[in-house]
Amino acid sequence: MQLGLKNDEVRLESYTPEWKDEFIKVKKELMKYTKLEDYRIEHIGSTAITGMSAKPLIDIVVGVDDLQEVDRPLLNSFSEAGFLRLKVERPEEIVLAKFADDTYKEKTHFIHLVVYQKELWNNLLFFRDHLNSNEDARKQYLEIKLNYLKSSSTGVNEYTDFKEVFVKEIFAKRTI
Repeated sequence: MQLGLKNDEVRLESYTPEWKDEFIKVKKELMKYTKLEDYRIEHIGSTAITGMSAKPLIDIVVGVDDLQEVDRPLLNSFSEAGFLRLKVERPEEIVLAKFADDTYKEKTHFIHLVVYQKELWNNLLFFRDHLNSNEDARKQYLEIKLNYLKSSSTGVNEYTDFKEVFVKEIFAKRTI
C-alpha cells in the first residue's frame, strides 16, 4: 500500500483493507500521544468505505469538546504523532496533516478536528456509514469521482466542489 498525494494531485487507488489497518495503527498512536479516548477518533472518507476507490490518503475525524479550547499542548501532542496543523480555513474544523517525509510535499493522512457529536462530526460519520450500507450510493459516488477524473487530475478544491452536491444530499438524509 502506497499512501500519499502531492499538492493539488487527484488520483484514485483501488480499495484495499490495508487502509483500515493503517487507520487502526495511527489511532493507537494518536491515543498514546494525545490521551484522547478511542471513541473520539474515527476513520472517515472514502478509505473508510469498503470497496470504494479513493485518494490514497487516510482521513480521520477527531472530536473535541470545543474548538476554541484547542490549545498548544494538544497541537504539540498531534505534532509528536507526526501531524502538523495546516493553514486551512474551514468553519467548525481544524485540519492537520501527516506527510510522507520532511520535504512536506506529499500528504499521507489528514485529521479533521471537529466538535464531538455536533453537526459536522455526525454528518461525516453518517456519510461513511450510509455509503458502507448502501451499494447504490457507493456506485453513484464512485461514478461522480470517475467523471471528475475524466476531465482533470489536479485541483483538490475543484474535486471536492465537484462531489459537494452528492455529499450534501447524503448529509440531508441524516435529518429525514
